[in-house]
Amino acid sequence: MLKDIIVVKPRENYQLYISFEDRLEGIVDTSKLIQFTGVFAALQDEKYFAQVELNHEVGTIQWRSGADLDPDVLYAVISNQPIPNYKLSRSA
Repeated sequence: MLKDIIVVKPRENYQLYISFEDRLEGIVDTSKLIQFTGVFAALQDEKYFAQVELNHEVGTIQWRSGADLDPDVLYAVISNQPIPNYKLSRSA
């Protein structure tokens, strides 16, 4: 897939509105994707959660704590498609 996220807007209850470069858009309930532990623990504070921002370099979303979410996973959730299985090719 490898589609960049171009818009993110926080919503209530750990939901995010996300729009991709190919115009796919939708709402993701992040509370169903992550556990609020480790790097994601700070996101349990909804005010902090609302500080989500775009990382244009890698085409995904992130928080200042270093927490980020894979855009392919978010794309799969919004499009209701399976996550692709990327295989590395090896040169002989």
